[in-house]
Amino acid sequence: MAIERVILLVMDSVGAGAAPDADRYGDAGSSTLGHVAEAAGGADLPTLAGLGLGNILPLRGMKPARAPRGAFGKCAELSAGKDTATGHWELAGLRIDQPFRTFPDGFPEEILAPFRQRTGRGVLGNVPASGTEIIETLGAQHVATGDLIVYTSADSVFQIAAHEDVVPIAELYEICRIARDILDPYGVGRVIARPFVGPRPGEYKRTYNRRDFAMPPPEPTVLDRLHEGGWPVIGIGKIPDIYCGRGISEDIHTEGNLDGMKHTREVLGRVDRGLVFVNLVDFDTLYGHRRDPAGYYACLREFDAELAAMERMIDPGRDLVLITADHGNDPTFPGSDHTREYVPLLAFGPAAAAGVDLGTRDSFADVGATIADIFQVAPPSNGHSFLPELR
Repeated sequence: MAIERVILLVMDSVGAGAAPDADRYGDAGSSTLGHVAEAAGGADLPTLAGLGLGNILPLRGMKPARAPRGAFGKCAELSAGKDTATGHWELAGLRIDQPFRTFPDGFPEEILAPFRQRTGRGVLGNVPASGTEIIETLGAQHVATGDLIVYTSADSVFQIAAHEDVVPIAELYEICRIARDILDPYGVGRVIARPFVGPRPGEYKRTYNRRDFAMPPPEPTVLDRLHEGGWPVIGIGKIPDIYCGRGISEDIHTEGNLDGMKHTREVLGRVDRGLVFVNLVDFDTLYGHRRDPAGYYACLREFDAELAAMERMIDPGRDLVLITADHGNDPTFPGSDHTREYVPLLAFGPAAAAGVDLGTRDSFADVGATIADIFQVAPPSNGHSFLPELR
């Protein structure tokens, strides 16, 4: 029976060991999965283990499965960078050779002056910072003045934090659109709305009204090809934002991993063909950037249970599930930024896929090439399909 539905789950930041060029990024020795398992005293993830996760890399407490239910491997990243947009775009078939521009010393006045003028608000911060720390430091001043908290990181991001009672969500999104327009000529990858709530410092909490305003992909992705071919493409989580809505037939906002998996199951109950493309952001946002290995492991445990529930809804003759990541974010590593790593690749659904070793793929784009192969649309400009190996 032909595959008619693909479920692509991106475990945001769940890296599978330092990439060969990790030293160029200051990330030699990083391993998100490996170090999280070490910190936890062993990885008890029965669903992922049964699919072959322990066959991809050594993990404390997880033996390689003798008879994995899925195919397994890992992917190297061809593109320059280790950010969300670059990783997701490569998954969809692109190769980004020129990395997005970063601003490690903050944004220059030539950017901030028109931003202040067009938004009518002042700017606080303008430094690389942890999002949770900067709202604790500057949140009270922001609430008192209405000035916007602007910060960046090692990624190419212009992040705008604002209290929802001070800057309404609709206004914050419009402010982000203004910033996006100003920043396009500078090659900044994403403008991110970072709303928060709470009565005072120490009680501030970021909300799931976050939204990403990304640069558009520089060329068509496999999502565009699917959409043009009449296949539904359901984007769950921040997927539609990352691709600027291109190639997306339905946009579903989520409030974290549990909500994302709930929506995924709901979609599987009503959409019987096409691509269901899901980003699960909590690994990265709540635990990777905050350098919380215990929280990261708990999040993996939670996902493992959710995956078991979703697996029961899969038609083994018609569905293919692909599980991967977009970069690493080792919570035991110095700093608070992404890490340049391989990403895991698990595939299950067709019975023939069980136990197949997909090896080390040359590019994340092999995922997009495989999806194009399945749905018989024009292949992306990069990547090699592993569909023949699954069959």
